[in-house]
Amino acid sequence: MNLDNALRDAVVAELKRQAEAEDPAPQVDLSEPGYARITGRIDLEALLMVIAGAVAGGP
Repeated sequence: MNLDNALRDAVVAELKRQAEAEDPAPQVDLSEPGYARITGRIDLEALLMVIAGAVAGGP
């Protein structure tokens, strides 16, 4: 897996997690390949932690 795929997968997984866990939950639409439509609040610190982990090779 290359870095681009690892980053994309990590970001998508975190957006899905936030859509399921947050209150109020952001609405995340991933129906168009290569794009995400997000309505609502995103926890940027959590998203940045996931990106940093993906770059460092973490889970």
